[in-house]
Amino acid sequence: MTVNNGVRVVAGCMVLLSLALTHWVHPGFVWLSAFVGLNLIQSAFTGFCPAQTLLKHIGFTQD
Repeated sequence: MTVNNGVRVVAGCMVLLSLALTHWVHPGFVWLSAFVGLNLIQSAFTGFCPAQTLLKHIGFTQD
């Protein structure tokens, strides 16, 4: 799997996890979804994505 695909999988899983936690645990977990969204926007403008760095280190292939 490529790094870009991996970033999308990680972001999607984080949003789904946040929605589940918001529903079943506490409404404050909705901020996790907001953080993921802001991180995606930030990475589009700056080119820096922490998830991308992590995925490269664990062996995902570059695009």
